[in-house]
Amino acid sequence: MTDESTPDEMDSSTADGERTVIAGRNFEQEYRLDASEAGEFLVALGEQLRDGDDLRIETDEWELPFAFGEPVEFEIDFEGVGEPGLEIELELPGRTDQTAPDVR
Repeated sequence: MTDESTPDEMDSSTADGERTVIAGRNFEQEYRLDASEAGEFLVALGEQLRDGDDLRIETDEWELPFAFGEPVEFEIDFEGVGEPGLEIELELPGRTDQTAPDVR
């Protein structure tokens, strides 16, 4: 598991028992899970994608709220030679709440 965040990228105003809210762009966490745990995570993630336009990923220590936009980029990469492997990548663009200026 890796964590590449810096203190400036996390909300440091947490009290006892509260999660740190990730507010920066340079946060990365890696996990090695069994397939059933990964599947449960992907199902929960998929339900959030299907039902709204906000995600919230969290652990006991941190939470990452993310308002996503469109289009979602989805990539499947299969390597069948040598040691077979399947990589599935999902990239969600951030949503902006900005509106265009008026034309008068």
